[in-house]
Amino acid sequence: MTVRIRLPRRNGRRVDVPGERAIMPFVMRRRTDSEVYFEQHIDIAAAQDWIRRWNAAGGPQLSLFVLVLHQVAQLLHDRPRLNRFIARRRYYDRDGIYLSFGAKKAMTDDAPLEMLKRRFEPNEPLATTIRSLEAAVTEARVGHGADVDKEVDLFLTLPTPLLDVAISMSHWLAERGLLPGALSRSDPLYASAVVSNLGSLKTDAAFHHLYQHGDCPLFLVVGQVRPTPVAVAGTVQVRQMLTLRWTFDERIADGLYAARSAELLRSWLEDPFHRLGSPEEAVRHWRGATSAVAEA
Repeated sequence: MTVRIRLPRRNGRRVDVPGERAIMPFVMRRRTDSEVYFEQHIDIAAAQDWIRRWNAAGGPQLSLFVLVLHQVAQLLHDRPRLNRFIARRRYYDRDGIYLSFGAKKAMTDDAPLEMLKRRFEPNEPLATTIRSLEAAVTEARVGHGADVDKEVDLFLTLPTPLLDVAISMSHWLAERGLLPGALSRSDPLYASAVVSNLGSLKTDAAFHHLYQHGDCPLFLVVGQVRPTPVAVAGTVQVRQMLTLRWTFDERIADGLYAARSAELLRSWLEDPFHRLGSPEEAVRHWRGATSAVAEA
C-alpha cells in the first residue's frame, strides 16, 4: 500500500488534476515558460451608466476600475480553477481570493507606486469593496509605506552576496510551504491575480509578463476607455470600448476554461444591470444595511 504524505501549506490545499495537466509543470517548469496572452475589447457604456447612476444615488464613490476589480474577484470565486497555483510541480487550491493592485502616491513621474493586496469574500457587497479600497489607498498615499516595502528595505540592507542567498532561501522555503506568513502575507505576488490600472494613467493596456517570484498565475491590465468604431447589426457605430489584456499561466487550467471565464467577465461588465440589479436599489439596500448596523 502506498502512503502519500502531504505537508499542509498556509495558503492552499493540495488537489489532484488529470494526468495531461499534472504533467505540465514537469514539461514547463516555470510560470515564465507558460505564459498565454489574451485580449478583450469590452463595450463599457452600460457599466459607465450604472456607475453614474450609483454615484448619483449617493452610494460610496465608485470608479470603473473598482467595479472591474470587484467583478474579477467574484469571477475567481465562481471559476475556482483559476485560483490555483503550482508549487514543486504540484497543484494547490488557494485559501481565498487575493487581488493585488497598485496605487501611485501622486500622478507624477517620480512618485512611488504602492502595491496593495486584499482578500475578497464570496458575494462581497460592492459598497464594502469600495469603502475598504478607499481606506487602503488613502493609507498607502499618506502612510509610511506598505509592509512589503519595509521588508524590501530590510533585505536591501544586506550585502549583495547575502541578499542573493536570502532571496534564494526565501524561494526555497516558499516552494515547500515553509516561508513565514509575515513574508508572504503582504507580498503582492503571492496572490490570485495582479490587476493593473493603466487606464487611470491615460495609457493603453499592455501585455504584462508573469513573475517567477511568488505564486501568482494571472495578470490583468486594464486600459483606458476609448471611443472605437465597431460593427453592430451591419452598421458601423462608435462605442465606448475598454481593453483588457490578460497574461495567464496555462498550466493552471485549460484554454477553454480560461476563455469562458474571460467571456463571463465580459458579459458582466457589458450588462451590470443583469448581475448587480438597479444601482438605485443597490444603494438603498446598502443604506438600509448601514442604518441597521448603526442602530444595533
